[in-house]
Amino acid sequence: MNERFFELPEEKQERILQAGFRVFSRSSYHQAPMNEVAAEAGISKSLLFHYFRNKREFYLYLWEICGRRTISQMEASDCYRQADLFESMRLGMKVKMAITRENPDMALFTLRAFYETDPDIRQDIQESCQSLFSWKAMHMLMNLNPGQFRDGIDIRHMYRDMYLASEGYLWEAMMRNDVDFDLMEQDFEEMIGFWKSIYLRKEKK
Repeated sequence: MNERFFELPEEKQERILQAGFRVFSRSSYHQAPMNEVAAEAGISKSLLFHYFRNKREFYLYLWEICGRRTISQMEASDCYRQADLFESMRLGMKVKMAITRENPDMALFTLRAFYETDPDIRQDIQESCQSLFSWKAMHMLMNLNPGQFRDGIDIRHMYRDMYLASEGYLWEAMMRNDVDFDLMEQDFEEMIGFWKSIYLRKEKK
């Protein structure tokens, strides 16, 4: 990556990034044309390749930016400091829905990249996902009381199952023509209620 990209005014950097989110959110990695990204950004294709050596480098940088921005907002919401795992999940989903409202192209790009199968980038994305998941799990699970859960439950695997289910739900919701955020929030509350019913230790009467 050419360091001159960071010498650009922030507004121009952001215009290029948003153009990338928009184009790659509409198509697979292989099908998304870089000339369309350049046109959306209002620059020439040659200048785009001056800042980023190739499509792969640009795509992975977009993915890195998504991770940074999402984690920054997650930390600001205090979702990683909760003693209640389900409250952490609820706050995390609220952050993701807020991001989707504010920047739907970036949100959809993130989900599309998560499920991307192109061999040119899949391994990098999956390794990054695993690293991010491990970081989130470490911060989210460190404050929990294991005694609140049923005997024999692997808490890390439980969290992973809930995390993947949440991502899958977001993908399905974003594929609809008209995203209903109120319905998404209601559905997620129901998901949390279901998780509580199967994972929490039953109180003795």
